[in-house]
Amino acid sequence: MVKITFKAQSGAAWEVEAEPGVSVMSVAVKHRVPVILGACGGSQACGTCHAYVAEPWCSTLPPRGDVEQEMLDFAFDVQPNSRLTCQVRVTPELDGVVITLPPS
Repeated sequence: MVKITFKAQSGAAWEVEAEPGVSVMSVAVKHRVPVILGACGGSQACGTCHAYVAEPWCSTLPPRGDVEQEMLDFAFDVQPNSRLTCQVRVTPELDGVVITLPPS
C-alpha cells in the first residue's frame, strides 16, 4: 500500500492508503476528500480534480499530456506543480506523497 496525504488550504489533512495502479483522483473520491470531485470520472474533461503535488514527488511524475495541460489552462490558481489527479497513477515511488488541494 502507498501512503498519500491530502492537505486542504485550511490545514486539515487526510492520510489514506492506496493500491498501486489506481488514479490519485479515485483514491480521493473513495475517501471523500473534499474539493477533488472528479466530476468527469477521470476523462480529463472537467478539471475538478486539480491539485498540487509536492516535491520531491512532482518531479518523478511523467510530464503533463497535451489534454491535461489544456484543462489546466482553464483552472484557477495553477502552479508549476499543478496536476489533474485523474492523470496521476499511484506507484510505489509516490509513497508518502503530499497532495495539496487548491483554494475552493
